[in-house]
Amino acid sequence: MTKILVIDDEEISRKIICRYLEDSGYETLSASNGNEGLLLVEQQKIDVVVTDIFMPEKDGLETIQELRKKQPNIKIVALSTFPAGALAMADLAGAHQTLSKPILKDDLLHCVESALQVNC
Repeated sequence: MTKILVIDDEEISRKIICRYLEDSGYETLSASNGNEGLLLVEQQKIDVVVTDIFMPEKDGLETIQELRKKQPNIKIVALSTFPAGALAMADLAGAHQTLSKPILKDDLLHCVESALQVNC
């Protein structure tokens, strides 16, 4: 089963995203910031990371950059409420897919499935 890590400092967003993914057959883990997320990636086999861009402690861009260094083949979907510049920066940092908040279930699933199909 595909395991997806959801990193978002907003608890309600994490819960909604996890529910969408679990309802579609994915296994999920969650973290409230980039530091927690990076620890989980080191401890478990994660197929996809869905991360918010703007978070305290370690933001999504820093998290994406560290993931690229530690696990270059991991798939990444970046989320942001402020899409104009943040999502473009996430692309440059190494995200496979980007999505503007608020998210719709079908859009999230499409991004995750597209990311899983990317060959690194």
